[in-house]
Amino acid sequence: MQQLLVYSDSLTWGIIPDTRNRLPFDKRWPGVVEMELNQQGKTVRVIENCLNGRRTVWDDPFKAGRNGSVGLAQAVEINSPLASVILMLGSNDFQCTHDNSAWMSAQGVAKLIQVVRTAPVEPGMPMPEIMVIAPPAITKPKGVIANKFQGAEERSRGFASELSKVAELNQAHFLDANDFVSTSAVDGIHLDEPMHSVLGQAIANQIAQLDLV
Repeated sequence: MQQLLVYSDSLTWGIIPDTRNRLPFDKRWPGVVEMELNQQGKTVRVIENCLNGRRTVWDDPFKAGRNGSVGLAQAVEINSPLASVILMLGSNDFQCTHDNSAWMSAQGVAKLIQVVRTAPVEPGMPMPEIMVIAPPAITKPKGVIANKFQGAEERSRGFASELSKVAELNQAHFLDANDFVSTSAVDGIHLDEPMHSVLGQAIANQIAQLDLV
């Protein structure tokens, strides 16, 4: 059995927009990826490590443990051997508590790539392939998270392009979620349930095409 580690935030955790509720595993995109790959004849287990509010490399001033660079190496070590690690982070870098640009957040993802590649896995275990996924572009935030993400649609402009450059420079695989899905009209940040299905199928197809499992 091949294992994939998904390291992400609430977009992948499956929060239902404008609620504190969560989609079940088979409706979240990691679950869709697992089911789709298994239907294609691959024996795959998708491991989710997705935390609401997780940044790339910044702390949340209100909640502990949201710096994505802290604990990533241990997550890789704990779950090894891994065929691949999928990174989809950055949306929370643009909360109003940070004055980040798209370039700055992309550099945060570059650090995460290096953390994965220097993780202390056991001798003889493979170093996993890495896929960077650009999250869907933030639109005007609405609902209960509107204040938290005020102005995020402007600060994050060009993020997918910057992530593409980081992935290429660091020899990581890249997928732009904007090619397949868009954020929910309900809150402008997260994914509606149908979008999880579409994104999961797209990611599974790319994993299969690139032979990452």
